[in-house]
Amino acid sequence: MLLWFRNDLRVTDNPALNFAIENGVTDAIFFISPRQWQTHHLAAIKIDFIYRHALLIKHQLAQLGISLALVEADSFADQKAYLLTNQHRQLIVNKELELNEMERDEALSHAGVEFIAFESDVVVPKGQILNQSGQMFKVFTPFKRAWLSWLRQHGFGICTHENILAMQNGSISNTIEIDSGKFAAGANKWPLADQVLQSLIPAFLENKLDRYQDQRDIPSIKGTSGLSPYLAIGAISPKYLLTLLLSRHPDLLSEQSAQAFSWLNELIWREFYRHLLFHFPHLIKGNVFNEKYAAIPWQTNETYLAAWQQGKTGYPIVDAAMRQLNQTGWMHNRLRMIVASFLTKHLLVDWRAGEQYFTEKLIDLDFAANNGGWQWSAGTGCDAQPYFRIFNPMTQSEKFDPQGKFIRKYLPELADIPDKYIHFPHEYIKVTGKANYWPAIVEHKAAREKALAFYKQHL
Repeated sequence: MLLWFRNDLRVTDNPALNFAIENGVTDAIFFISPRQWQTHHLAAIKIDFIYRHALLIKHQLAQLGISLALVEADSFADQKAYLLTNQHRQLIVNKELELNEMERDEALSHAGVEFIAFESDVVVPKGQILNQSGQMFKVFTPFKRAWLSWLRQHGFGICTHENILAMQNGSISNTIEIDSGKFAAGANKWPLADQVLQSLIPAFLENKLDRYQDQRDIPSIKGTSGLSPYLAIGAISPKYLLTLLLSRHPDLLSEQSAQAFSWLNELIWREFYRHLLFHFPHLIKGNVFNEKYAAIPWQTNETYLAAWQQGKTGYPIVDAAMRQLNQTGWMHNRLRMIVASFLTKHLLVDWRAGEQYFTEKLIDLDFAANNGGWQWSAGTGCDAQPYFRIFNPMTQSEKFDPQGKFIRKYLPELADIPDKYIHFPHEYIKVTGKANYWPAIVEHKAAREKALAFYKQHL
């Protein structure tokens, strides 16, 4: 038997690893697949983040008596060929959700490979949360109610072998500094998952959780957990996070009014999109969820798209957000909604162009969440905001960055603009000449009216 790590680079709550330890398996593999990752447009910063965690888990597994081979295989076909050539006929894995990965596993099965497979990427097993018609919920709120009800009724557990617990408790040292330099700089600004588990998560739960609801939408402060990159590569388990949360708030599954529930709500949104992709795998092929939007003739405007990508739209909150993405490989969630709405509803550019750009830049890229978020913003998705709801970038900026602290951080050319004008400084600049900032590429009111007419015409 061979333990195959994929999108599950962790030792804590890893059911495939647990099974391997219990059955005396001592060999494991992880494929380094640069060309495959590039084919899927993965950001260099995410590739480097994956590689650093592969080195970490190689170190951790060695302490557990398991040898992890890091094998370069450019494509899924190369992965298949390697496993068959080396006569690996029984593989222990955690299942992957995405279509190409499932097709690769199916091809291996047809070639005679046996999979011992577990589900490790969600709290509630996919396929369990269904409406009265036995179908996947198409609206988040009833999904959330059913998800919470299922957990209250069935409970859940995490699986971490006693050998791993011993390592985590310090009888085996698992502290290691890794700076791979394999693909790109930047990922090393994000600590490895072992440090996150040991210090950052406890600090978040202790110091930020009770203020999360009030601070999570303010991009100028670190009010979020910062755990999305680790969830995206499977370096941290969602079940483990929920266990920690419920240890502090044991009644949270029944108390939606509690401050801490707002963080749990974000975890449930993640579950919603992963369950959605399980039931509707065609979404991975660029299809809209709501078929009535399938024929919308999005405008092809490379000038608009480039201005948006470069943070040169003339709307400070949009431009600062895009600079954050381009410079750091991450963007605050509130800002993701603002820039997605702007691209699709102010500029009428196809949401798929934005989805791909996020894929190429984000360290925390998760296909299900990225696709769900973009289709939500464009109005084409499951439980999406309606087409006539169009974010006003100025009022969003005034509400969530009232003093322009975030804007000034990423647009230093606007550092001296008074708070009163920071959200749309063009008239002030025209009169005073105190900044060099590009003009707005569209006028908000006119763009809104154009978008409403565009959607109505093609629905």
